[in-house]
Formats: sequence, structure tokens, C-alpha cells
Amino acid sequence: MKLKIKLLFIFSCIGFFAFSQDMQEGFTYLETGKYKQAETFFSTVLKKYPANKTARLCYGRAVGLHGNATKAVSLFTNLLQDYPKDFEVKLNYAEALLWSKQYTKAKTYYAALLQENDKSFPALLGYANTLSNLKEYQNALVFVDKALAVLPGNANALVSKKYMRLGLANLKIQTRAYESSEELLKENLQTFENDKETLQNLANLYLISEQFDKAKMVFEQLGENPVHKLLSLNGIALVYHLKGDEKTAILTSKKALNTITTNTLKSLQNQTKERYIQALIWNKKFSLAQTEIETLLKENANPESWMLSLRATLNIYKSDFKKSLEDYNLILQKDSASFDGNLGKANALKAAGFINKAYQSAGNTLKFYKNQKDATNFIKQLDLSFTPFVEVKAAYSFDNGDNVAYAYTANSELALSTKFKLLANYNYRITSNSTTDLEATANNLLFGASYQLKNNITLRGSLGVTNSNSKINNFNQFITDIALQIKPFKLQNLELGYKRDIQNFNAELLNREIIQNNLIVNYSLNTNFNLGWFTQYYYTFQSDDNARNLLFTSLYYNILPKPSLKAGINYQYISFKNQVPTIYFSPNRFNAVEVFINIIKDEAIAKPKEWFYGLTVATGYQFIEEDKRQAAYRVQGQFGYKFSNSALLNVYGTRSNIASATAAGFTFNEIGLRFKWLYLTKPIFKK
Repeated sequence: MKLKIKLLFIFSCIGFFAFSQDMQEGFTYLETGKYKQAETFFSTVLKKYPANKTARLCYGRAVGLHGNATKAVSLFTNLLQDYPKDFEVKLNYAEALLWSKQYTKAKTYYAALLQENDKSFPALLGYANTLSNLKEYQNALVFVDKALAVLPGNANALVSKKYMRLGLANLKIQTRAYESSEELLKENLQTFENDKETLQNLANLYLISEQFDKAKMVFEQLGENPVHKLLSLNGIALVYHLKGDEKTAILTSKKALNTITTNTLKSLQNQTKERYIQALIWNKKFSLAQTEIETLLKENANPESWMLSLRATLNIYKSDFKKSLEDYNLILQKDSASFDGNLGKANALKAAGFINKAYQSAGNTLKFYKNQKDATNFIKQLDLSFTPFVEVKAAYSFDNGDNVAYAYTANSELALSTKFKLLANYNYRITSNSTTDLEATANNLLFGASYQLKNNITLRGSLGVTNSNSKINNFNQFITDIALQIKPFKLQNLELGYKRDIQNFNAELLNREIIQNNLIVNYSLNTNFNLGWFTQYYYTFQSDDNARNLLFTSLYYNILPKPSLKAGINYQYISFKNQVPTIYFSPNRFNAVEVFINIIKDEAIAKPKEWFYGLTVATGYQFIEEDKRQAAYRVQGQFGYKFSNSALLNVYGTRSNIASATAAGFTFNEIGLRFKWLYLTKPIFKK
């Protein structure tokens, strides 16, 4: 914010000039802001009368106000040498220090002037503006009020006070003092009714503090002035986006686009086009957005940063992070302090798996934009993903085969770096059957680690032991769980794994000590047109010389993003080498087809003191061997509360009659309670 002090003194002694030259023309140039003409005029005067003080003063002001602040300081320094006690000369020298942005020096000098005359309006206002430029807004407001006490209602002082309030309000926003900031901005509106800059700052405050309805009202108030209609519509479109109403956002943006005329300022045209393309991206109209961006780039051989930022944003939405990073780097080559460039690059790096570089880029953003909310939140979210936690579950399950089980599980992760995590898992399960009078317990203990080999490849592995006890059999067995997680191409995930465990669904199976060796492949594919595909394959060879093939595949469509709503169709195939139906469900051929719908508000996007939930309902048919088809259904749900970023609690439940869950004709039920706690405030490697 550059604050200018206009001509504040009145030349009271025009008749002082002994040479009768007419100076009024030069004074008029200065008073009307024609500084180039004023500079030429007084330069001519000084050629004839080089010692004339008033001409030297006016020439110095003309030079400084025309943009050559360094030369103005030199001119007034020379004047001070000739007139060391002249208060008017001192005032002009102090103002020249302001023009040349020597704010610290100006602060000291103005303070000295006020000791000479604490009722001088130019000195009081100059000191207030100096403090404002040093971002000492609180003291600046004190001294601008003192200036206004000397000259009540002075327009220059009131304008200065407006910008001081704006500056202080922005500082309050950085420290999350939203109410104080709001109060300052509303004070501005009392002095400057419907002031554009103040309304924009107030709307921005409401956006940052997530008071979206209030932000919309302020943008509407801004639009009451036809001159600011485009600013209003662009702001309202953003509000709808932040509220998750993308359809209304794009309709509002189209309205703004259609409001552009040949008389619209180029900068405002660009802002409106930018918002429209953003709205296309928010609505996943990627082809249209691509066309609009290409048109902009063709029309601009040297594209501006906002155009490159649009292309980078589009590529992030399309998961083409490499191309996105190229554009953000181009933006930063133009301007290393670019907010969009630094924070946009941080998001792209995070999505691409370059976590350390993402931290660095977000840190760069904060170097230029202290305490900026989006950047600080980005770092907080990254920190949360690496903060040590413990998660405990307690579950109770039962089925119509009289099997009952209680299970207690504890998981923990400790990230030693952004690449390396230590893992631990403990599970205790007690299962019984009232018909067979069998009971068994199992204890599983696993320790492991996870290491990011490359930005798109992570290896996870755990080793441990299971201990089982019952009246019939007691044993210890080695167990393991190893997985290689790969992102081979954009929008795709592949996992290759091996898992060794014990069949422990019920007491009878646990007593038989059947070891399962599972080779696992998981593959998922997302698209830019809301269609998704997930496939899982298990090949299991067991210690009882049996083997199993299990294939599960799901094709689904994302209907809504917030809350997530999707529907689709699932298919499952199971085949065992040997059929041992009296021991466990082991068909030669099993097929199941179901349609499902899923709605979820994920705990990851839930804010502190918010509820989260999920519900899946599926129905279809299952085909066992050559038997007639059987109706199948599945209901799964969870409901939880996020106390803070460090703690959450939820209940969950499942009911299903799908044979693969237990055995043919079974109905299975499970209810449970889960608690997750991040027991440190930040990652251990940031301590």
C-alpha cells in the first residue's frame, strides 16, 4: 500500500519573490498532479534564480512526486544545509524519505519534528503514514487521529486512516482475530459508505473465516453499484464453489462472462475469464476448460501467470502432476513470490508423492505471505498424515450358526521421516459356538515398517506371531503381511502383496490350525469422467492342501463429490480346489452379483467438532455350484464424531447374508466401536 501525502502547505509569501516572476502556473501543476510539467516549470525558474528557496522546494516536490525519490532526497538535503532551522524544509525532507521508502529513517525524523511542533498537521500525518508503511498500524491510527484533531474532516487524513484500518484488519486476519478485523472494516464503511476496497476486504475476511453466507451478502452489496457488478458476480461464484454448489457457481460465472462489454477494463475481463475457467474445472468440464485455456495461450505469446496457473490447476484435477509442476515452475521463474506458484506447486508435489519438496514449497509460500491460512492449513494437513497415532477397535460379531466372537485390535504408526514409518498391530479374538461347545482364543502381534522407495512406490511389511489356545489345540505360528504399493500411471493404483495368517473365523476353524498363504493383487482405476473400477484377486494355498481363487471386481460411478455418493455393480467369484463343506465353505464354483449405493462423509474431510458417516447398501444374487440363485444383501454403516484433529470416535456395523462371508445360508452380523488418537501434536521428525 503506497500512501501519498499531497501538497499540504500553502505558499503564503508569493510576493516574496524579488524578481516578480509569476509562479502560479507551477503551483497549479503541483496542486493538480501534473508533476512532469511542474518539474519542467520550476527547473526553468531555477536556471534564472538558482537560490530561490520556494522554487527549490517546489522543484524538489515535483521531482519526488514524479517518481525520482532519490533525487528529491538529495535536493532537500541540500536545502537543509542552507536552511537547517526551516520547519517547512524539514517537512519536505521528511516526506522525501517517505517517497524513497526509507521508512525507518523517516520515523526517527518525523518523531524529532513532532518534538518541535506537536500540532503540525503535515508532521502528524506524515508520521502516521510512516508508521503505516512500517505496518505499525495501531500507532499509525493514534497519530492520524491527532492529525484529524488539528484539521477535522481532512480528506487526505481520512483516506490514510482508511488504508491503516485495512492494513490492521489484514494483520488481524493473519492472527485469526476475525472479530477485530470485522470491526475495523465496518468502521471504514461508516466513513466511506460502500467503499469497494473495504467491501472486498470484508468479503475476503468472511471467505477465510468460512462465513460463506455473509461473504455472499457483501459481494451482493458490492454489486449494487453497476460499476462493480463483475467483481460481485466473480465473488459470488467463488462462494458457491466453497459451499460445494458447483452448478450454481458455473451459472453465476457464465452470467458474469455475458456481462462483459467492450468498455470493461481488461483486468476485469481477465479476472472474469479466469473465474469461468475455474468453474469449468470445478464442474469437471475438462475438455471445455482445455479449449478455453488453449485459446488464451494462443492469443498471448507470452502468457501471464494466471493463464499458466489455470493450466496447472486443470492438470492437477486430471492427475497429470508432471505437467502441472512444469507450469508452476514457469510461474515462479516470472515471480518467485507468486502465491499461486508456490502453494500450487506444493499441492502438485504432494499429490505426486514428493513430500519433502511439498513441505519446502509450502514453507516458501509462508516466507512471502506470513501466516497465510491456506499455506498453514496445507502444512498442518501434511503434519497430521505423519503424526504418530494409536487406533483401537472393539467388535462383537455373531451369525445364525451360533458362532459368537469378540475382537479387540490396536494399531499404531510412528513416522520417523516422510519416507519411513514403524508399524505395530495387536489383535485379540475370542470365539465360541454354543452348539458345539467349542471356544478358542487367538493373539496376533505384528511389527513392521513402511518405506517410500520412490515417489510412486511404497513397500510395507510386517512380521509377527499368532498364538491360539483352546481345550483341543494350542499353537504358535509365524504370520506376515507384505505389500508393494505402486502408482504406475496417473489415476491408477496397483498393490502386490503376500499375507500369511490363520483361519480364525470360528472356534472350530481355529482349532484346526489351517495356515493360509495369500498372494494378493489389488488394482484401481479412476477416470476424469466419474467412472471408477476396482479389482482384487487372491490366490490362497493352505496347509490342509486346499487352494482358493477369489476374484472381486467393482465398476462404479461417482454421482456427487460432497458428500461422496456413488453407485455401481460388484461381481465376486470363488473357487476351491477341494470341497470340504463339513469343515468350511469351499465350493467348486461360487458367483455373486450385486448392485450397491454408497454415501460417505469421510473422516479425513470432516472438520473438528463435526460428524462423519458412511452407509453402503447392496443387493443382488449369489449362485452356489449348480443350486438355484439365492437373494443376497449387504448393509454396512458407520457414524462418528471428530473431537479435534487429534481424536475421533465412531461406531460401525455390518449385516450380510453373502455366503463368502461365512458359509452358505449364513447371516452374519457385526457391531463395533473405534477410537483414533494422535498422541503427539506434530510428527516426531519435526520435534
